[in-house]
Amino acid sequence: MAGKAAPRPTMLSVYLYIPNIIGYIRILMNCFAFAQCFSNKKLFSVLYFFSFVCDGIDGWCARKFNQVSTFGAVLDMITDRISTACLLVILSQVYRPGLVFLSLLALDISSHWLQMYSTFLSGKVSHKDVKDSTSWLFRLYYGNRMFMAYCCVACEVLYILLFLLAKNQTENLMDVLLSSVKQNPLLCILVILSLFGWAVKQAVNVIQLKTAADVCVLFDVEKKQKP
Repeated sequence: MAGKAAPRPTMLSVYLYIPNIIGYIRILMNCFAFAQCFSNKKLFSVLYFFSFVCDGIDGWCARKFNQVSTFGAVLDMITDRISTACLLVILSQVYRPGLVFLSLLALDISSHWLQMYSTFLSGKVSHKDVKDSTSWLFRLYYGNRMFMAYCCVACEVLYILLFLLAKNQTENLMDVLLSSVKQNPLLCILVILSLFGWAVKQAVNVIQLKTAADVCVLFDVEKKQKP
């Protein structure tokens, strides 16, 4: 006798998937963290980083409990992008030149949004499916979980460090970095490791932006050629 088929998920059950519940907790955690960012910088940093760690936990839960969903993927990306964007906006108000952080914000959001959109156009299941890319760095980033995790952690750690190191609201970015690494050798190592991962992630963002734009343009070209 054949076994019973697994029950089809309902809309409510998808909303209540374990990884999605973790996503809701991350949103609440970030809201509280940013509400405390100037009154308690250490508490903000701990909550922000823990929320970032939960980003990896929800992905593990999705695979472990077979609860992968399109809604979960979008929720995860929106939470990541908004969290990083809010921190970059704060850094743009603390450091000079603030345009550096606003430019990083624009690159981060535009590259990920375009990558997600191009994924749907090309019929792929995940925006991390870049096996057909001609860029070895792009394939390495999305194809190796450990390498991608290092780059993402390095980027967020660098931003948190910059926030913690700022003492005034009109700091010069290079002055703070140079004075901090000179005073503390361990901090110097941490900053260097973070800078390398951050640089790789920004390079990947640029490649991602160009690659996704090419997919969209190719879709337009092919659509125009159809009779």
